[in-house]
Amino acid sequence: MSKNITQFVQLTNCIILFLYSHKFFINTMLSLTTPTQHHQLAEKYFVAGNYIQAASLYEEAIALESNIKSNYWYLGLTLLLQGQEVEAQTTWFMAMIEGEAEQVEAWNTELVSILQTEAERQESLKEYSLAEKIRHNIKEIAPQNINNLLYLIQLLIKLKTYTSDGLQELGVIEILQSELRLEVNIELLMQTLQIILENYYLYPSTLDFAKACLPYLQDNCQSLLSIILPSAVEIAYSHRLPRIAAQLCEIYLQLSPNNSEIIGHLAGFYENSMQFEKAISAAKLFYDGVQELPDMVFANRQILRCLMSAGGHWEESCYVHQRQEFLVKKLIENNPAPLDNIRICRLFNAIFFTPYIEDNPIKNRVIQNCLLQLCQANIANYSKEAVDKYYQGHLERKKHTCTNKKIKLGYLSYCLRSHSVGWLSRWLFQYHDRDKFEINAYFISTNPECDPLHEWYLSKVDKAYKANKTAEIAEEIYQDEIDILIDLDSITLDISCEVISMKPAPIQVTWLGWDASGSPSVDYFIADSYVLPESAQEYYSEKIWRLPQTYVAVDGFEVSVPTVTREELNIPHDAVVYFSGQRGFKRHPYITRLQLRIIKEVPNSYFLIKGLSDEESIKKFFYQLAEEEGVDTAKFRFLPGVIAESIHRANLGIADVVLDTYPYNGATTTLETLWMCIPMVTKVGEQFAARNSYTMMMNAGITEGIAWTDEEYVEWGVRLGKDEALRQQIAWKLRQSRKTSPLWNGKQFTREMEKAYEQMWQIYISS
Repeated sequence: MSKNITQFVQLTNCIILFLYSHKFFINTMLSLTTPTQHHQLAEKYFVAGNYIQAASLYEEAIALESNIKSNYWYLGLTLLLQGQEVEAQTTWFMAMIEGEAEQVEAWNTELVSILQTEAERQESLKEYSLAEKIRHNIKEIAPQNINNLLYLIQLLIKLKTYTSDGLQELGVIEILQSELRLEVNIELLMQTLQIILENYYLYPSTLDFAKACLPYLQDNCQSLLSIILPSAVEIAYSHRLPRIAAQLCEIYLQLSPNNSEIIGHLAGFYENSMQFEKAISAAKLFYDGVQELPDMVFANRQILRCLMSAGGHWEESCYVHQRQEFLVKKLIENNPAPLDNIRICRLFNAIFFTPYIEDNPIKNRVIQNCLLQLCQANIANYSKEAVDKYYQGHLERKKHTCTNKKIKLGYLSYCLRSHSVGWLSRWLFQYHDRDKFEINAYFISTNPECDPLHEWYLSKVDKAYKANKTAEIAEEIYQDEIDILIDLDSITLDISCEVISMKPAPIQVTWLGWDASGSPSVDYFIADSYVLPESAQEYYSEKIWRLPQTYVAVDGFEVSVPTVTREELNIPHDAVVYFSGQRGFKRHPYITRLQLRIIKEVPNSYFLIKGLSDEESIKKFFYQLAEEEGVDTAKFRFLPGVIAESIHRANLGIADVVLDTYPYNGATTTLETLWMCIPMVTKVGEQFAARNSYTMMMNAGITEGIAWTDEEYVEWGVRLGKDEALRQQIAWKLRQSRKTSPLWNGKQFTREMEKAYEQMWQIYISS
């Protein structure tokens, strides 16, 4: 024990002797160095992160030559980096206290330059907290240094400490708006604007900042457009805040008032934020500003979209639709090539509104098929490398594929959220047989925040992939070796269309969306024996795959507590209440006149009208038709929207009879009506959209209310209104159907879909 103590004492003495000799050596060396060598030695310690030793050396340098101010600047900086901010500021202040005004200004400039260099070094090392501390001190010295403030904002964002008051607290907007001549780093300014728009679009100060940037970007309109437009599209569609997107575009138009690209998108943002009159005006302005045929097709479609969304503009809508048909036919005839991807993406849904206006699939499906062939040819041109790669890859993989392997399914959609497609697709994901199938989902422009249904979908798949760029999504599908890709969007989203057209999976199927797209790259369209007539295959480019019973099924719907009552609406308890709840798209005067004739013939009847549209124009639409048909407008009740689907369903209980639309039926609304056991009247047509309610009623075991002519539609409406016993009988049948109907059996439906997938796979493998 004593021997160990002795050894310890000897070792300690050696260490102490070494330290003293080392200090003596350093001091001796310092006494022999020049101030320049002194500074260089300090700089080495500083760069190595030994701030204590560096500070000591700078202090020695100051003692040797006190008039070299840079030593004070670096000494303060080393203190700052050690967390001694007050000491650092005191060091700088004391070095300047006796200087003249011009000297102090020059010293400030020198100090700021040194601090900026160190801030940049710390940022390159990803030491963002230290960089932020340095830039805050630069702000204290040079509060008007706008470039430093822009860097500081970016650091606050990286550190996640940026707040809604950040721009005001730093004085950035005020400085940009001042009359001072600022030397602004334009690239830095635009970069900062882009970062703020991507992350803090909800902050009111963000739009103020964008507006304050305009005077400095007058010579950079195109570069600014490349920031503003993608941000606005993301804000409008991924985050579903079209009003903010519209405001952002309005700001850009202050700089470039006639930019047709912005005006065209602005029309869509206005429409989605229900600013319909602004939307219509912007769309017309957009159309007047384009000259090329593909652009005219897109611009005219924007006008039609805004008119149809508002509702009540049917005479003008029909005129614009006729012009659209002419333009599209001319485009197909001219077959302009090559077209870039932006123009092609705008053409996919050029005749989206046709089935809302007329029921003529023999004519319209041919136009749609030809239009999609044109799009496909151009995609094969501008994405040739990827398209060829996928085609060859499918052939190669097919050679080595086992016939009995687990099938990999991929679902592609932007609607797997709180959306009609999202509500109806749930049961397929819920009941999929995971022993036979691997399930991937490719979500487009989907923001999961505050959307429990989207979160639910994320939990039900083996892999979830999110993106909003076509090439990335297509490549991911291909690399995942998806066997069957199911498109749920059809032509409702350009990205989905473009992905499908690249054929990243060997088998591609359309289900549930708008209708079949007509794309040559789609193999099958899922239907049933009712929703398409037997002759439909003659005008569909896809193979129609008919399921044995229904093409869609659900286990039911969530129903909340109703928020409307007859008393609140001033409707007597013994009155007959008719209901129609659809978007302005579907308010065709043809079917509305039939509905009004029913209301007119049924005594003590009322008509509840609900759906997204322009309130004033839709009222004007109904009032004008009521006057022409001799219907008392006192029978009308216009219902506002509600915050939740479950409340909407509960409110259906106020209705005695639901009157369906034509030529575009309800789909989700029809299922909800039948689930709530309410009788309904529908007219059956030829196109897919005109037979949705028909197939659902047939699969629920209800034939009462199915009309094949205008006369039958009115007769059923009147009969159901006058015959309470018949209504009760239908309601009872609908309640009983929950036990036996294929429409309410999600598990059975899933097995039928899976059997179809297996058969598609066997056909592919054996072909």
